[in-house]
Amino acid sequence: MELKESFALKRAKIGIIGLGYVGIPLALSIAKTGLPVLGFDILKERIEQMNGGHSPIKHIAHKEIANLKEKGFEATTDFSRARECDALIICVPTPLNSNREPDLSFVRSTMESIQHHLRGGQLLSLESTTWPGTTAEVLLPYIEGAGLKVGTDFFLVYSPEREDPGNPDFETTTIPKVVGGHTAACLEAGSALYGTFIDNVVPVSSTQAAEMVKLLENIHRSINIGLVNEMKIVADRMGLDIFEIVDAAATKPFGFTPYYPGPGIGGHCIPIDPFYLTWKAREYGLHTRFIELAGEINAAMPQYVVDKVIRALNEAGKPIKGAKILALGIAYKRDVDDMRESPSVFVMELLREWGANVQYSDPNVPVFPPMREHAFDLSSVPLTPEVLAQFDAAILLTNHTGFDYDMIKKHTKVLIDTRGVYRDAADVVRA
Repeated sequence: MELKESFALKRAKIGIIGLGYVGIPLALSIAKTGLPVLGFDILKERIEQMNGGHSPIKHIAHKEIANLKEKGFEATTDFSRARECDALIICVPTPLNSNREPDLSFVRSTMESIQHHLRGGQLLSLESTTWPGTTAEVLLPYIEGAGLKVGTDFFLVYSPEREDPGNPDFETTTIPKVVGGHTAACLEAGSALYGTFIDNVVPVSSTQAAEMVKLLENIHRSINIGLVNEMKIVADRMGLDIFEIVDAAATKPFGFTPYYPGPGIGGHCIPIDPFYLTWKAREYGLHTRFIELAGEINAAMPQYVVDKVIRALNEAGKPIKGAKILALGIAYKRDVDDMRESPSVFVMELLREWGANVQYSDPNVPVFPPMREHAFDLSSVPLTPEVLAQFDAAILLTNHTGFDYDMIKKHTKVLIDTRGVYRDAADVVRA
């Protein structure tokens, strides 16, 4: 197969469509092997950043993007250049619409943009999380509409992304890569592509199987986080410390994996992906009750946190209406700048609905970004004793390592902790 040989000999050009939290790490890993990389995105600002050697993502250093440029990387909004590429990897968002149903508009618009620029001998891989059947039912018709025969003169695969932004223990090349092909020849080509820059490629029987793998991984996390969040509520009512309980349970060397509670779940995967399966399952007459229940528990956690804030302020003789409240950390997880589906934002909105004056401090998010469903005209306030003294309460929502936790505790009137940082402090409210 000529395509396999071009991967092995580092002659193939790889196109990355979608330069975000998945696409950029992919581009970095591929370029390190010596394969030329061409990046595509619809955001002109993103293209200018990448071509200027600047990283648009906090946990990826500017020097890494500059090094990428030195290796010949180029970013463009011109999708007609897809024809230059021997392999195209799609890493675009797959959100939910207003009815909490799958929104494949980014995937479809990508295919519409590249359809007439596809050619024989190319490989197309979808990495965006989606429901089982998407690759065959949505992507394949575009390819066939371009007059190409998949498995003969064109190769189609699905390989779910497994990025964990901000996790220093894993990088793209060391995380095993699941790959499913539309045909055996497609799987062979896809394995050859990913094998050039991934240490361990895990082939599965079909694109549908690979799509289901990704959903299982994230639904597994959603369910276990839902379980420990519910356990937190029960433990709190009983006067028990859920973090102590999880830590002790984690000493069991078999049959238990520790998950820790928080103010809810965030990011593009865990709050979104389960709905892709529940939606598709209805096509088969199935109701995924267990999966949906976990989602309901996790979605209710911001309200649980706000109830705790209201009670804590009441104990301090301060009504929630008009109270000045500082949200500490609004990214969805520690030490990243990713705001997608962040539970902190839901907490802030609920507090605002109660009439509170809400502000935030986050070293990774200097200005509250524009979001499709949330609107706050705010910038991060500096975290100093003088600033903390101005607020009636502060809520630790994201446990960034950049926070001075001793200073926060010393100068905060009412402190609510949703992350277990102050688990041994009797004067801190647990939520």
